[in-house]
Amino acid sequence: MKQAAMFLLLLLLWVVLVWPFAVTGGRVHLAAMELVPGVIVALLVVLIMRHSIPEGFKVWINPVRLFWFVVYAGVFVFYVIKANFDVAYRIIHPAMPIHPGIVKVKTTLKTRAGIAMLSNAIALTPGTLTVHAEENGDLYVHWINVKATDVDGATGYIVRRFEWLIKRIME
Repeated sequence: MKQAAMFLLLLLLWVVLVWPFAVTGGRVHLAAMELVPGVIVALLVVLIMRHSIPEGFKVWINPVRLFWFVVYAGVFVFYVIKANFDVAYRIIHPAMPIHPGIVKVKTTLKTRAGIAMLSNAIALTPGTLTVHAEENGDLYVHWINVKATDVDGATGYIVRRFEWLIKRIME
């Protein structure tokens, strides 16, 4: 049952990714040419990863979690765009106003998947990079413009914008 659910989710993701390319002349043409590779890839992924699918996989098919994931995606894209402009400004500015450093931040996330998702969100946001993540929720982040060196201050700047959403998705 876990494999079937994973297969359907992967196939749905494939269709969502292929859908814009299947529109021609205002009509949607999802033919076998677009679906067969998706079926093959989804089957291969399920076969290769079948032992890695967690027991509580059905928890991820929760509409509330999916809603919060969509909200998280929008918030994440907003902060990535904002950080891109900030980094571009710092690069273009003649004085190059940066104050780089590594800061320690804490998270209240309990699951390894939640901490990994937060670490990746930080690393994918320009200007920050997760250097090390510990199981207890301590993260070490390289920050292009350190605004706070204390743990609480740095956590407020870096972690809090994603943490509350990730908590609703992953825990």
